Amino acid sequence: QVQLVESGGGLAQSGGSLRLSCAASGTIFSITVMGWYRQVPGNQREMVATVITGLGTTNYTDSVKGRFTISEGNAKNTVNLQMNSLKPEDTAVYYCYLMDLGIGYSYWGQGTQVTVSS
Repeated sequence: QVQLVESGGGLAQSGGSLRLSCAASGTIFSITVMGWYRQVPGNQREMVATVITGLGTTNYTDSVKGRFTISEGNAKNTVNLQMNSLKPEDTAVYYCYLMDLGIGYSYWGQGTQVTVSS
């Protein structure tokens, strides 16, 4: 069983910055995709940014390109999301995500609230 522990998030003003971190623990069999999704009540959960750990290959949704940066942490199976130039439309619950490519199974964190005031 894999557990994802998120930290960061909170309240920021428009144009400000926040940083999210996520650490995975447990048995991980292979290369992983880690990243962040977000969800606003009434909407589907959407991918924000992902990285293939060990390879550094990243992917971003268009609305955050140039503003958000996903990176691997120093410890194995950790990932950070630096969010700059925040906008009110970035307000959502952000969920850490991990897919173990070896077994094709996905895991989710509990979610952390990000609120951007105008």
